[in-house]
Amino acid sequence: MVTLKGEHIYLRALEPEDLEFVYSIENDESIWELSSTQTPYSKYLIKQYLENAHADIYEVKQLRLVICSYDHETLGMIDVFDFDAKNKRAGVGILVKEDENRNKGYGREALKLVTNYCFTHLNLHQLYCNISEENNNSIKLFSNQGFKSIGLKKDWNLNNGAYKNEYLFQLIKNVH
Repeated sequence: MVTLKGEHIYLRALEPEDLEFVYSIENDESIWELSSTQTPYSKYLIKQYLENAHADIYEVKQLRLVICSYDHETLGMIDVFDFDAKNKRAGVGILVKEDENRNKGYGREALKLVTNYCFTHLNLHQLYCNISEENNNSIKLFSNQGFKSIGLKKDWNLNNGAYKNEYLFQLIKNVH
């Protein structure tokens, strides 16, 4: 895989050593709403997932990368999912895990690196993301990277007994 290096962070493939980090994210109920998770994941299942994380994006339709600082602190993850080679599109999602690492530009840099990778190396035509109407930080992040809100899905997700709206954002590759 191409090394994805930015000014303050780099992106790398998942490693077996990421077991505890991935386990903590996948089992953090406070962020289940972001990924539509409904049940906890066992360490056994996550270990199996990590053992197969090297699989080709064309086969598994997903690429999950770890966001790291240059002092090798694991900050979060960024996913390319629903990879559709025929229509040249994919979804993208990002999570910076700890509050103290948010609003420092790490997410912006990771999104920029992944967007460039998807358009240049995967030859995608467009990327999209789904963002809760209440998630102002993500709306700002994706908007500032050129993603456009193209619709609001009413009552899209049921969380804690209440329906919430979700925006669909899209970025189409500039072909000029």
